[in-house]
Amino acid sequence: MKNRKFRFIISLTVTVLLFVFVCYLAQCILMPKYTGIRKEGALISEYYDEVKDHDVIIIGDCEVYENISPITLWEEYGITSYIRGSAQMLVWHSYYILEETLKYEKPDVVIFNVLAMKYNEPQSEAYNRMFLDGMKLSSTKLKAIKVSMTEEETTLSYLAPIFRFHSRWDELTGEDFKYMFGVPKVSHNGYLMRCDIKPLEGLPAVRNPEFTDFGENAYAYLDKITSLCKENDIELLLIKSPSVYPHWYDEWDQQIVDYAAQNGLQYVNTLKLQSTIGIDMTTDTYDAGLHLNLYGAEKFSKWLGQYLQDTYNVADHRNDPELSARYEQKVAAYYKEKAQQESEIAEYGCLKMFKDHKEND
Repeated sequence: MKNRKFRFIISLTVTVLLFVFVCYLAQCILMPKYTGIRKEGALISEYYDEVKDHDVIIIGDCEVYENISPITLWEEYGITSYIRGSAQMLVWHSYYILEETLKYEKPDVVIFNVLAMKYNEPQSEAYNRMFLDGMKLSSTKLKAIKVSMTEEETTLSYLAPIFRFHSRWDELTGEDFKYMFGVPKVSHNGYLMRCDIKPLEGLPAVRNPEFTDFGENAYAYLDKITSLCKENDIELLLIKSPSVYPHWYDEWDQQIVDYAAQNGLQYVNTLKLQSTIGIDMTTDTYDAGLHLNLYGAEKFSKWLGQYLQDTYNVADHRNDPELSARYEQKVAAYYKEKAQQESEIAEYGCLKMFKDHKEND
């Protein structure tokens, strides 16, 4: 009797373990890989493989991960930095990604892009996924899930994404199997490179804002970001990135000016400094002013690095042999991708991933 009971327990254990393993493999295959035109979905997870000793951490939406080049900050000023950004990264996303980051390292300066203040409530599961699925499981992730979900979402679908993506079988491609255990690196310290050019030719007429005051929820999480930085003796810099669309209203700008003054923070609206920075929206954007391309991001980063050193005395580490050796590899990868993108644009008139996407439609 004891032997039969023992064999049953062993058999049940093996069956459960086999079931869990099969579910794990299925989840690895079914999870979106973000290696094509939606590379931003891979940004959050890349941070965990980094050596975590950055002087500057940059948090926010596409106005940071497409507009600021940490490699330029290193080359020009010896500043070590990393962008922890994601598509439509809302204020509470930025707070929780900062809370998580401070478990790994404590920077001297945190930069937060304020465009996200326009959103007071959860917006989209697709953008939630790009942010939350990349986070490692932790109490911080659980809190971020709770405040980010839209009405149709469930906590379980984030803890076990197979329940969300089980129906992707008919959408699978070779890349889902090739990268089932990990996707190739897509960024340069969180910066997503684009070398193509689509000039700004005109903007829609500016409408009156739908609202003039930022919401209580947005302010509450900006307060949390501010408090977290002060508690950890970190300087917080608020910026409005120099993207010209969507429109940044004067009423919104004044609220951030007032907030910064009330909390002893620096705030710079770089939209007002485009001529000083040298940004030309006929050559420095890849999508008619929504985001900067590489050439615009490098200009902006040169200005930003000077501001960081002048305002916060951020250190220049270029004489550090260990850091210089590490960044030598990063710089080489950066210019390798730049050359590849410029070659593709010269040959195809666009980046190859977009050419392939159109051919496959």
